Amino acid sequence: MSPLPAEADKVAALRQALPALSAGVYLNAGTCGPLPAETAAAMAELADWELRTGRASPDTYFDVVQRMEEARASIAAIVGADTRDIALTHAVTEAMNIAVWSLDWRAGDRAVSARGFEHPGTLSGLYAVRDRLGVSLKLVDLDGSGDRERVLAAFDAAISPGTRLVSLSHVSHATGAVLPIAEIAEIAHSRGALLAVDGAQAVGAIPVDVASLGADLYGVAGQKWLLGPEGTGALVVSPGALERLKITYASFWSYQTEDLDSLARPWPNARRFEGTSGINHGLIIGLARSCGWLSMYVGLGWALERGAALARQTAERLAALDGVSLITPLGAMAGLVTFRIAGWPAQAVLDELGARAFVIARVIEPLDAVRFSVGWFNSEEELDRVLRLVAELTTHTPDSMPARRTLTIIEGP
Repeated sequence: MSPLPAEADKVAALRQALPALSAGVYLNAGTCGPLPAETAAAMAELADWELRTGRASPDTYFDVVQRMEEARASIAAIVGADTRDIALTHAVTEAMNIAVWSLDWRAGDRAVSARGFEHPGTLSGLYAVRDRLGVSLKLVDLDGSGDRERVLAAFDAAISPGTRLVSLSHVSHATGAVLPIAEIAEIAHSRGALLAVDGAQAVGAIPVDVASLGADLYGVAGQKWLLGPEGTGALVVSPGALERLKITYASFWSYQTEDLDSLARPWPNARRFEGTSGINHGLIIGLARSCGWLSMYVGLGWALERGAALARQTAERLAALDGVSLITPLGAMAGLVTFRIAGWPAQAVLDELGARAFVIARVIEPLDAVRFSVGWFNSEEELDRVLRLVAELTTHTPDSMPARRTLTIIEGP
């Protein structure tokens, strides 16, 4: 992928606005994306104001409410939802737990998820209702191939009539495979089940339109591909699912009505799943600023297209190397690229990449594999440098790899 001069200039300018990119080859947005300098400045400005002025003014609370609405609007623009359908959370894990606990479970009810595909945070709520309330939990075995027909057949068999909830990741954090969510939603709905989707590795990496996907509840991570601060996330709740859900939070909004009875009444939109207590003002400002920066300054469509092209190019080049096993399916991938090198433990690969090319990536321990999170902000030059180093590793073992050059520092007298 050779960029045109105008695009190269744009990429260079945007990279300057993401200072963490100067620390190394940033390939771990699947854990935490690089924070925009503009976001950090907005959060620092608020922190300084709170330090000098304090946080106890009544006006502060109204400002928090306004900033929360801005954050909802910025997320809504990215996922194709109405702001009324979005509840802010502290993480995508919290969003998925809210989704699970929002159902009025009874012993013998059934839930469906996937084995070896889901993040532990997505499964934690399901294990809890299984163990505490006697809910039957069916885990579908996915082979990681991304084969659409095989995946749909597996869920068609698992989602029986009487299933209350199907909970899945849009993109596997481990293999990088993308599930056919819209088709799974059709199966779930035809049998009376709701569909909750963990979008942690999707939103900001691939196009997401929650309405067209058919997801009843959709979790969003703020700190990953949206480049927001940690401690931020959201839950998108479809209007049609609200009447089947039970949770109501007592919120700051209720107190403004001076009607205490309103605390017991469910809100007619997703904010019934959102409490203003414990909301960090600075984090909310940071989330809204990062999402707005990505949408309006970077250009979401451009970012998604460029990121997809770079990720696919990286995956294809890895797949073409002798000795490399590409785990991510080329036919169903997002921004994550997971692979192994024959004869190399994954941690040894990551150690070499970090020491020789300053690569910032991560290991997927259960698969003993390395995961690259390839984003629009990566440059072609740095990806080429990393891939050439991977190719060099395939010609060696950890024992035969030439020692890294070292610099001896001689202390003066």
